[in-house]
Amino acid sequence: MKQKLIFLDIDGTLLPPGEMTVPASAVEAIRQARANGHKVFLCTGRNLRMTKPLLAYGFDGFVCSAGGYVGCDGKILVDLPMEPAQVEGLREVLGRAGAECTLEARDDTYGGIRMIERFAHLFPRKPGQLNSEAERWRKTMEYGLTIRPIEEYHGEPVYKVVFIAPNEACLAEAKQLYEDQFIFCESRLGDNPSAIVNGELINRKFNKGTGIKAICDELGCSLADTIGFGDSDNDLQMTDVVGISVCMANGSDNLKKLCDRICPAVTEDGVARELKTLGLI
Repeated sequence: MKQKLIFLDIDGTLLPPGEMTVPASAVEAIRQARANGHKVFLCTGRNLRMTKPLLAYGFDGFVCSAGGYVGCDGKILVDLPMEPAQVEGLREVLGRAGAECTLEARDDTYGGIRMIERFAHLFPRKPGQLNSEAERWRKTMEYGLTIRPIEEYHGEPVYKVVFIAPNEACLAEAKQLYEDQFIFCESRLGDNPSAIVNGELINRKFNKGTGIKAICDELGCSLADTIGFGDSDNDLQMTDVVGISVCMANGSDNLKKLCDRICPAVTEDGVARELKTLGLI
């Protein structure tokens, strides 16, 4: 079979949200796919630090920070942090809205104690009650992993801002000022229209799709020969550009409607089973 480039979201796709151990079935599937001449990449909203431990499983590169930091075969292809004025402006306007936020640099993530408390203690903990991004952050903050106090932030380049707001209406000013510069990728944590909202701000200069294009350009490959796996709405820009788009059975209803295929859930060896179905392993 002609070489394919396989792009895997992490949380809710490659492994259960917030976990760091790749299922044995996926490890073997990645090994087999690469042995068959295909290349396999991580394609994630996580920054490099939160992604790096997974690279030991044998990936050919990564799209990190939702496309802001991209590497292939040991070479950095994209490095596009926010402008310092954008970071400060967003922190100010989100603060006025009563929202808490974390700042994701390449090698560290900075968050305030109120953000940690909200994720760790206020939200339901039963599987399926949070989207995969929210569940990742809840686990990360509950166990104190990889988060440095916001007071220790001293201007390091920031690639992404994750926020949690009292309700969607609170974000009106932030959107008015910044929606032309950033995509507000939001999810309500509950069915009530006034429910708490969590989300991330993705620079309009890049996204997971542009990261995939950068890797294709580097390798001289066509987008038609790419396959992307995701589970949530922050994977839309990835699944929009790939030749074959795959949504996990545990994924969002919106993404399922837009993807070419639906594979078994992350807890049911979905990635490995779909790679086999597609004839890649």
